[in-house]
Amino acid sequence: MGYAGGESPDPSYYNLGGHSETIQIDYDPAAISYEKLLEIFWDGHDPTSRSWSRQYRNILFYHTDEQKRLAEESRDRLASELKRRIVTELLPFKGFYPAEDYHQKHALRGYPGLFEEFKIKYPRIGDLISSTAASRVNGYLGGYGTCDHLTSGINDLGLSERGNRTLLDVVCKGTISKTCTAKGCY
Repeated sequence: MGYAGGESPDPSYYNLGGHSETIQIDYDPAAISYEKLLEIFWDGHDPTSRSWSRQYRNILFYHTDEQKRLAEESRDRLASELKRRIVTELLPFKGFYPAEDYHQKHALRGYPGLFEEFKIKYPRIGDLISSTAASRVNGYLGGYGTCDHLTSGINDLGLSERGNRTLLDVVCKGTISKTCTAKGCY
């Protein structure tokens, strides 16, 4: 999570300086195509609805002319399918500023026991923020991903047995049985 699209250096949540809240995705084109990422992007929001504020506007930043071309083609194809005007902006990438630490891994922070496991594994917040496993768990806890997908890859996340059970309960059962200790609830 961070900020992009404005002109002022070093934005913060309370001083955006024209930036918008955004995420930055590093991806491996051998694992997922840019076209697939565009599908996920368009499916993840209502591209026909204007945001009520610049801070939360719908925007995609492209890095290359090829990304721009593919983004424009996918936007135009979607507009044709929906028979509506797309208002999501497509802009060149100029820079990304990570948000404050307390804004990172928001869904994961809602599960103190799981968050604590990652804090122990990654005592430096920068390492936690860039952890693929923490990002995946944050996504699952935010409602993205299926039980089948989680089950097939849960052992790759580096959680304890208790952490695995908690995550499976949340994702697969839609509930969580809480056990609370001094370190938080699991």
